[in-house]
Amino acid sequence: MNSFGRKFRVSIFGESHGTMVGAVIDGCPPGISLSEEDLLPDLARRKSGAKGTTPRREADEPKIVSGVFNGYTTGAPITVIFENSDTRSGDYKNLIVQPRPGHADWVALKKYNGFADYRGGGHFSGRITLGLVAAGAIAKKVTENIDYSTEIIELGGSNDKADYDSVLDEAVRTHNSIGGIVECTVKGCFPGLGDPFFDSVESLISHAVFSIPAVKGIEFGAGFASAKMNGSQNNDNIIDINGTTETNNAGGINGGITNGNPILFRVAVKPTPSISLPQNTINMETGNREDLTIKGRHDACIVLRIPVIIEAVAAIVMADLTLLS
Repeated sequence: MNSFGRKFRVSIFGESHGTMVGAVIDGCPPGISLSEEDLLPDLARRKSGAKGTTPRREADEPKIVSGVFNGYTTGAPITVIFENSDTRSGDYKNLIVQPRPGHADWVALKKYNGFADYRGGGHFSGRITLGLVAAGAIAKKVTENIDYSTEIIELGGSNDKADYDSVLDEAVRTHNSIGGIVECTVKGCFPGLGDPFFDSVESLISHAVFSIPAVKGIEFGAGFASAKMNGSQNNDNIIDINGTTETNNAGGINGGITNGNPILFRVAVKPTPSISLPQNTINMETGNREDLTIKGRHDACIVLRIPVIIEAVAAIVMADLTLLS
């Protein structure tokens, strides 16, 4: 499905080369100051233009068409749309019969019986995350006492920021792509949010994070490193009656419930599957394996644009949990 949340509910819609993309946010409380300008800072962080990002140029200008009146939310569903204009759909015609390795082309063909919009990746495109960023910006206003921050801590296998430029240059030079790891910190959420088991905070954040195309893994706090620790190393000593801990190996969550310390998680982002290097695929008409040359405009490193999207989905989760509390 294309909707997430219980109280603060977000639905996303559109295709990469369709008329528009956007989001509907239901459950936003009334009386919150909101305009298109409030969305622009986060949208700008997602835009292309930097080295290693797609040369596709879209205005990404949001239009709020419902749920806001006289500068304030009304309590009705908020609809935000973004028109598509800089499209070159002809670049994707061969993908009808030549699905891209690593992309959703083949599964979309099977699931939707050949009716899915394949242009630019259709509904599977990273362009659809515009709606997530818009919804996240609104969620941040709902949770104004919570601070969200993200940082790229690994790029193309290097965790040395001094190497990032050279790693990126090499990917661009060789017409290849690279992935990376993004760390997100959520500060200021009070203890007691979330529920055990299926509605644990980890479960909800993971659910939302995996809605972002190219995400392949997530870990909280010490994550996989905790498997190598002893209990005496992994346990976070509590140092005051507010639940502040000496370390944060739990990532701010115990038993699926926030403990008041910063929520900390890291997200693994795979390399963009659309690369200019020749690849091998199957021809869906002939059944023969053949070389594939991908046209179009693509990111060499999509991880450069993902941090603000990760913040957005974290904010959506926290807004939902806050309104449910």
